[in-house]
Amino acid sequence: MSAIASLNRQILLKLLIAAVMMFGFGYALVPMYKALCEVTGINVVTSKNDYGTRAFSANKVGNTQVDYSRKVTIEFDSNSRGPFTFKPVKNYLEVHPGEMTEIVYEVTNNLGRSVKAQAIPSYAPKTATEFFTKLECFCFQEQTLTANEMRKMPVVFVIDAGLPADVKTITLSYTFFELGVGQQPAGSTTPKSKS
Repeated sequence: MSAIASLNRQILLKLLIAAVMMFGFGYALVPMYKALCEVTGINVVTSKNDYGTRAFSANKVGNTQVDYSRKVTIEFDSNSRGPFTFKPVKNYLEVHPGEMTEIVYEVTNNLGRSVKAQAIPSYAPKTATEFFTKLECFCFQEQTLTANEMRKMPVVFVIDAGLPADVKTITLSYTFFELGVGQQPAGSTTPKSKS
């Protein structure tokens, strides 16, 4: 009987160790994901990093972090894949690093039905990505546009004062595309070809 009890204790101990290790691995995934995103440049643009939070708070009481000694030109580009007219209200803005800035993009659904869509941003030069902090953005959020709806979507951002001095122009580009295009509705079957 004691051999079975000893075996049961060993199995219980192994299960407890496995459970603790799984919990620890799950807990460690968040910082690992953040580190991976920073290294690869994925999803850096939409996070409210520490600088973005400080700049947003500072602007409410008079931002002293603005570098008035230099200007950076931000060019705005737009592409659409699907039944949309999509464009920024201005093609470029000149901003001071540290200054909170807003640009508005307009999108129009040119169909007589509702459409689900999404926008994905990209930046040039790539080195500017880590210095471009968005405080408000429509990107990475699913948008549902009703038939023939026109919507204004703001982007609020701050260029970090640590932006290298040789970067004088940054291009922010969005691609707005319809979701679910090319997918068959659930339950439908592919028609068989006639031979």
